[in-house]
Amino acid sequence: MRRTAATPPRPDRPPSPTRARSRDGATLARMPGLHERLSRTQKQVVMGVVDAAVLVAALYGGVAMRLGSLTPDLTPYLLLFVVAPVCGVACFAGLGLYHEMVRYFGPRVAIPLVKGAGLTALVLLAASFLTPDRGAAITRGSFVGFACLTVLGCGGVRLVLRAYLRSRLAASREHVCVYGAGQAGAGLVSLLSADPLRAVAFLVDDDPHLHGRRIRGVPVHAPAKLRDLVAQHRVTTVMLALPSVGVRRRREIVDALRGLGLRVLTVPTLREIAEGRARIDQLRPVAIEDLLGRSPVPPDPRLVSGTVRERSVMVTGAGGSIGSELCRQILHHEPARLVMLDSSEFNLYTIDAEVRSRGGSRPVPIESLLGSVEDGAFVERLIRRHAVETVYHAAAYKHVPLVESNELAGIRNNVIGTWRTAEAAEAGGVRTFVLISTDKAVRPTSVMGASKRFAEIVLQGIASRGSPMRCLNVRFGNVLGSSGSVVPLFRRQIEAGGPVTVTHPEVTRYFMTIPEASELVLQAASMGRGGEVFVLEMGE
Repeated sequence: MRRTAATPPRPDRPPSPTRARSRDGATLARMPGLHERLSRTQKQVVMGVVDAAVLVAALYGGVAMRLGSLTPDLTPYLLLFVVAPVCGVACFAGLGLYHEMVRYFGPRVAIPLVKGAGLTALVLLAASFLTPDRGAAITRGSFVGFACLTVLGCGGVRLVLRAYLRSRLAASREHVCVYGAGQAGAGLVSLLSADPLRAVAFLVDDDPHLHGRRIRGVPVHAPAKLRDLVAQHRVTTVMLALPSVGVRRRREIVDALRGLGLRVLTVPTLREIAEGRARIDQLRPVAIEDLLGRSPVPPDPRLVSGTVRERSVMVTGAGGSIGSELCRQILHHEPARLVMLDSSEFNLYTIDAEVRSRGGSRPVPIESLLGSVEDGAFVERLIRRHAVETVYHAAAYKHVPLVESNELAGIRNNVIGTWRTAEAAEAGGVRTFVLISTDKAVRPTSVMGASKRFAEIVLQGIASRGSPMRCLNVRFGNVLGSSGSVVPLFRRQIEAGGPVTVTHPEVTRYFMTIPEASELVLQAASMGRGGEVFVLEMGE
């Protein structure tokens, strides 16, 4: 289908239909109603006229109830029937009632309505003394009845309009299901109640005590009923409100939902929320990290902060996937200073903007520096200037095919760069130097793997000559979400329709998330004595 640029409608043409997305993803054409063709000022005028009519009717009802007749003689009280709409509309306007959107009318919005009705009743009571009989035939009860009828009438009009607007909107809103009826699920239902594009049809929860109950008016059902409910309500999207559920159970749920052909979104994990990286209302597609087939290794806080707290720390390759996560983790453990070094301006700018915007319990001086690890003199000057005590060397070329076709660049960066950075660190008085290596350094079959093995040997050589600097190597396997991981490659190949390329049909791959791997690197830095090679156990 060819898409053309939209042109503005001619003045003599009727309004064009608005476009809205249906529950099954199709685009529906809907002619705008009268309320959509009116400007904001015109809508306020219309509501003022309606309220004026209600005020007159309410005063009539209050007087009729007091006089005990449906057709009372109103001649003595014509002044009141002029004052009521003028004063009432003026009070409503002054209290901000006409600035409220009728679509969201509720108890809180009704407060100015009640106040306006009460003020108008007091004004009418005072004005009644100006009538020919000085209000003798009517009493204060008439004005109390007037105030009550005004609130009921004006509020009822707004409730009817709200129901009408929501009914028009319901035809174009996508029906979604929320999986999880806990605190996160209830909060999500509350947030979506004001969403013009999505409506929660029902909730699903594993807890049998919640089945048959309602949360904010939305029913809670058992997972066994999910297939029938999805068909009944034409649900296309499920939102997982399970921030604390284990990864195994999460994977089981996602597998079952995708078996129904549903799109799955999730709220962030408790860890992401606690660390300030996300809010509970920030929905995102389910990522492969959410389905890691084992529970993450819990960190040891004492070991994690051992070489970081109150120390000046440098991270090379700080803009990369591993380096940037190391920077985030380091800031959580209150270093004296964080020095970020990278050769990519964009990557360094991105991580610099992120870490500076996050803040913390106390401000940490952050230095973002552009430069190459191959320039040993430059690196040494930085280390001396900022009194760096710990270096995490994550700068490396790690894409196997690229390094294979650019051997010299790979060797210069991975081997020469590591050697010069380590020599500069030793000369600058660094206490701990940690090299981020790879499991491809074991019996390497590629230029990249061989270059990382040479880098390990360089550090082991420095350690063997009795250097006061502890030199440690930490080997990674596949890290989910890193720039060198196979998972993004597999995802792109699948989205493109295949084929999915693997090195061997029987290959087994082990995965670890970036935050988990970074924490283990920080722990290894506290555990080693110097010259060791730490291998991260990748799990099942």
